[in-house]
Amino acid sequence: MAAFEYLAVDEAGREQKGVLEGDAPRQIRQQLREKGWMPLEVNAVKQKVHRRGFSLSRPSRISNNDLAMITRQLATLIRSGVPVEESLRIASQQASKGRSQSVLVAIRSRVLEGHGLAAGMSEFPQIFSEMYRATVAAGEQSGHLELVLERLADYAEGALQVGQKMMLALIYPLALTLVALGAIMFLTAYVVPQVVEVFEGLDKALPPLTIAVIWASDVIRGYWLMMLVTLLLGVAGFKYLLRMLSFRRQFHHILLRIPVISKVLKGVDASRFARTFGTLLGAGVPALEAMNISAQVMSNIPMRDAIQKGARKLREGASLQVALGTGGYFPPIMLHLVASGEASGNVEEMLFRSAETLERELDTLRGTLLGLMEPLIILLMGGLVMVIVMAILMPILDLNQLIQ
Repeated sequence: MAAFEYLAVDEAGREQKGVLEGDAPRQIRQQLREKGWMPLEVNAVKQKVHRRGFSLSRPSRISNNDLAMITRQLATLIRSGVPVEESLRIASQQASKGRSQSVLVAIRSRVLEGHGLAAGMSEFPQIFSEMYRATVAAGEQSGHLELVLERLADYAEGALQVGQKMMLALIYPLALTLVALGAIMFLTAYVVPQVVEVFEGLDKALPPLTIAVIWASDVIRGYWLMMLVTLLLGVAGFKYLLRMLSFRRQFHHILLRIPVISKVLKGVDASRFARTFGTLLGAGVPALEAMNISAQVMSNIPMRDAIQKGARKLREGASLQVALGTGGYFPPIMLHLVASGEASGNVEEMLFRSAETLERELDTLRGTLLGLMEPLIILLMGGLVMVIVMAILMPILDLNQLIQ
């Protein structure tokens, strides 16, 4: 059996969408006709990937929030003794969005055919990452699938919370910047030209500051469209260049040389790697395989390359501390904790502890940076507004002196 998404018209003439299980599209159409519905479209729920990386069929992803919720539901149901296929059916019925429901029904169909849960998830690589699927497969092999799913749910919920905190922290600075830029653009493009008209008939030369602001105003008013197009083309060109591995690697190297940005990037990738690595080891995945899989969750290419070199050292017999120390990207506290875990036979716990330590340091650093960002934005934008106002007031003051 397989899962099929359908689009049909019911007896009242309203469009209906949903998911049904069957052996072929003809069977799904027959089920719809038996309900008195007119089938318009029936497609198998699947996700294949082009060689260029683009997915086929319907929206290819579900939100991180939905993924965390689905994982938690499956963990709870399986821990309660509900069979995997029944847990998938219940979770699909509780799914709020059509794509989530379709994916769960498709996975359930694969499970009913005799495949494992990880094998069913492998049909949707854009939704279930390699780390996710490897962890589920290890849980199935060890007979502790519910424990593995709970860890994955904790991991997904933790990542979601970090992202939400970051978004909430950036809302105020972004809003402040947009309002200030809007005020400056309004003053430069509309207020300055109207004030300048007052001084056009005078023979007195304008102050240099006023001339500079008038020039900026003329440029903005005359070339704003060209500036906007240039900006958009620049962003598009940069994004295109980032698709090239060599350019992206060089760009990431440059980021790692910038003091504050480097610390943030290293901390984010190191904590993400430590938590993923610990999750995989706890699920019973071999250390070498877990290390290679965990490297894929790192966004910085030089750090990812260093982990892959470290994995080769680990295969040759080096200790985990030495392997992770390749490249010098991981902080010393993480390497010391890993060494302690190797000595005590509790690497998994030490990895989680190092991830928590790094995440606390990142929270402190983010708070400090955001705390500094707000007054800096206010000072910068306030300074620009003051320059514009002074450029307007200076010729007015000079005119008053001439009248007196």
